[in-house]
Amino acid sequence: MTDLLFQTDSYLQEFDARVTGVQPETRAVILDQTAFYPAGGGQPCDFGALTIDGVSYPVTSVKKQGADVSHFLSGEANLPAATGAAAHGKIDWARRHKLMRTHTALHVLCGVVFRDYGALVTGGDMEPLKGRMDFEFERMQAELVREIEAAVNLEIGMGRDVRVKILPRAEAFQIPDLIRTKINLLPEGIQQVRTVEIVGLDLQADGGTHVRNTSEIGRIRVTDYKSKGAINKRIYIEIE
Repeated sequence: MTDLLFQTDSYLQEFDARVTGVQPETRAVILDQTAFYPAGGGQPCDFGALTIDGVSYPVTSVKKQGADVSHFLSGEANLPAATGAAAHGKIDWARRHKLMRTHTALHVLCGVVFRDYGALVTGGDMEPLKGRMDFEFERMQAELVREIEAAVNLEIGMGRDVRVKILPRAEAFQIPDLIRTKINLLPEGIQQVRTVEIVGLDLQADGGTHVRNTSEIGRIRVTDYKSKGAINKRIYIEIE
């Protein structure tokens, strides 16, 4: 089982670990702990490097596989022959911080839309400094989009703190409107629920990485909006 260091410290850029598994057929290693975010929840995985036994390997993909996190390594250097080797990881911080800003911006968008219009999220995706979110709207027009953009930037400018907690499942699900997606994506077997709160605006279950304060985001700009169905409307944003 890989300990997910990013869940309690999104700002951790380097870390030490031990190799607990080697997958030669896919050029992947499993670590006892990691700060690399595996792809999931609409957030792409981290990139960076792992140094093992003095050899530096570029990390080009990270995936969660059951309770483990696999780090896929590029290059031609041989993988460690056995488990137990010491590893040092370094995150591509410039990319990670852009994703953190983007993810928190999408939560601000979600919080504003839920507060002002009561619309649930039906989907979302992101890449560094741009993303999209789908909502349960019957109609969406340019005036509404401008209102949403202005409200989001107002909330960002408030400099709201972002707080992360890990709660027992029973306690977490006593929080009203904890799940903002149309479908509850949390499997029944998960007994600890990570929550992300933008103080005074938004509180929901989430596993991704976020900035500490909305002032780190910058301004957002709605670049497009589309109808994706009778009650499904998509908003595209970019971070400036």
